[in-house]
Amino acid sequence: MPIRMRLKILQPFHIFSDRSDVSRIVAEAADGSFGMLPQRRDGVTGLVPGILSYVSDADGEIHLAIDAGVMIKAGSEVLVSVRRAIAGVDLARLRQAVTDEFLAEDGLEISVRRATAKLEAAVLRGFIGMPHE
Repeated sequence: MPIRMRLKILQPFHIFSDRSDVSRIVAEAADGSFGMLPQRRDGVTGLVPGILSYVSDADGEIHLAIDAGVMIKAGSEVLVSVRRAIAGVDLARLRQAVTDEFLAEDGLEISVRRATAKLEAAVLRGFIGMPHE
């Protein structure tokens, strides 16, 4: 019997998917796409918003749009933890969802962090300029 992986895709408040019949996974990290087979060494990698694909015995090839997250492989178990995931068949629509929803929000988050950092810096400058007793 061929070796299979158990793939769990976790979101903050629930388990998006839990499959025990996965033979191959393809995901995207900061340095590009990579594939994972059951015999691959254990490890951890950060995932960027993109497409995660896997092959299951029951359903064939499945594609998901995922937000940034982390993938952990330990033995035959693979855990993927992401903020959001969208299932779909049409790769073009999934790619568009990544662009429209995940990457756009990441840009907004960066803007909010920058504005917050500027506000914090202004408050600190105000404290530094206050007379000391």
